[in-house]
Amino acid sequence: MDKKTFAKARAKLNKTQKELAILLGVSLKAVQSYEQGWRSVPLHVERLLYFLLVNRRTEGKSKRKNCWKDKKCRIKKQCPAWEFQAGHLCWFLSGTRCECTVDKNWKNKMEICRKCEVLSSLI
Repeated sequence: MDKKTFAKARAKLNKTQKELAILLGVSLKAVQSYEQGWRSVPLHVERLLYFLLVNRRTEGKSKRKNCWKDKKCRIKKQCPAWEFQAGHLCWFLSGTRCECTVDKNWKNKMEICRKCEVLSSLI
């Protein structure tokens, strides 16, 4: 996650840097450093930030994307996203079948997921 995406996510959550730091369990200095690009955003912080975005309250009904619908998946019944009805959280789950992420470590999985419409629609 780059500094621009991090800042957009904070704005979308309507949080100050201090409020976001508390939610993420990091220091205010860390949040400032992420937004300035002085420090890279750790994967666990990125994951939590996306989790907050997907679960925020919005006016009206939010449209959660189910990965198996968007991608017209043919192997969905073998995937944990389908099993747990979490198609909007496929990026959050390990062992998903899409784009061969089942065998990837977390860093490599997120590189693939960042390019996917399910995750990119959150920001």
